[in-house]
Amino acid sequence: MTKDNHILGKFDLTGIPPAPRGVPQIEVTFEIDVNGILHVTAEDKGTGHKNQITITNDQNRLSPEDIERMINDAEKFADEDKKVKEQVEARNEMEGYAYSLKNQIGDKEKLGGKLDDSDKKTIEEAVDEAIAWLDSNKVCTL
Repeated sequence: MTKDNHILGKFDLTGIPPAPRGVPQIEVTFEIDVNGILHVTAEDKGTGHKNQITITNDQNRLSPEDIERMINDAEKFADEDKKVKEQVEARNEMEGYAYSLKNQIGDKEKLGGKLDDSDKKTIEEAVDEAIAWLDSNKVCTL
């Protein structure tokens, strides 16, 4: 997972306009050529803003032994990593659903315009409670 990552390089993708969660669509591409050079590209599909970075191993970031150890660790912990990934995806899906519902309730042209005030208040309270629970239980299983 991300705690096990090693920073190889950084770049910013700027010019993404403010939007509700889940609306921006960022496509990230990783390519490794025959020389082991990593090319990373990120593009905002909505605006077309794009940035890229090329990472070579000329900085001697990792020795062959380090790489071998990391491969072995990845294989050894694959099942555990898969479980953590599934938990993170479930949490993100729940959080995304909650924010989507909150946005729909606030939109009078969508769900918000079809609900009476009492139903809207009940749903808003339930969504706010779910979001608060997710915020206070960062490490949880759903």
